[in-house]
Amino acid sequence: MTEVATFAMSDQLLVIIDPVARRTDGESVRIAKDVLSAGAAAKVCLPQGPEEFARMLLRRGSRRPVVIGDDRALARAVSLLHRRRELAGCALSVVPVGARLSVAGALGVPTGAVAAARAVLEGAERRLDLLVDDSDGVVLGGLRIPPVREAPPVADDAEAERPWLRTCRSLVHALVPARPTTRPAPVDGPARLRVEVDGELLVGAEHPVAGVSVTPGTMGVAEVEVRPVSVGAEATPLRAEGRRVTVTGADFRYRADATVSGPVRRRTWTVLQGAWALTVPAAG
Repeated sequence: MTEVATFAMSDQLLVIIDPVARRTDGESVRIAKDVLSAGAAAKVCLPQGPEEFARMLLRRGSRRPVVIGDDRALARAVSLLHRRRELAGCALSVVPVGARLSVAGALGVPTGAVAAARAVLEGAERRLDLLVDDSDGVVLGGLRIPPVREAPPVADDAEAERPWLRTCRSLVHALVPARPTTRPAPVDGPARLRVEVDGELLVGAEHPVAGVSVTPGTMGVAEVEVRPVSVGAEATPLRAEGRRVTVTGADFRYRADATVSGPVRRRTWTVLQGAWALTVPAAG
């Protein structure tokens, strides 16, 4: 990761405010918008859903895009620009607002609205590696297999803008008894996975594992850790580094950043060195 340029406060900004951020923390959104508008020529956009979000980002022109939203909003912007092959030439900025901010924080972005907005105005562009899978999906901060137990789902953008829909659902749930279900609750457990790094076998499917993690490292390689299932004393994790990681197994799921994906039987992730740029506070 290398800081290559600082930005002038006279830059023109395209500020895209994610609808979930507006719903969950309107005060932080207002503060961030005020700081950005006071320090630069900012065009503020209020998309109502993912399609408008994409359309506004792709019509940014010469303006520098700033996303006000959580990890999912940042990942959506990176994924869209990657699929359009515009990611390498577009420095992204983010003001983290919402419930899921761990990825942005781990990448070096302040999680406070004022500090993050000031970093947008006065910060530096940092080139970062990117994990891309064989379905053209992207991973910013890392992935885990199997995923931890999923939290209750967050309402999507459309429902977030319709409070009356949530009110109607609550009324129906109160009036109609819940139907019994026999489906067992999801349980985290060992998995049998074959993990290869740059074509070399790290662990075979005959050895159950408690989890696998893949994280973009530095200089174009990913850091891979496999935690074997042990009996008695804790087993030593298996670690490797490489540019290409392939995992094969029986219908496994994985958590990439803030999203759980799958089930799949095979997935390969490749590291793209310095594939994208994010604005972070300037050093010193």
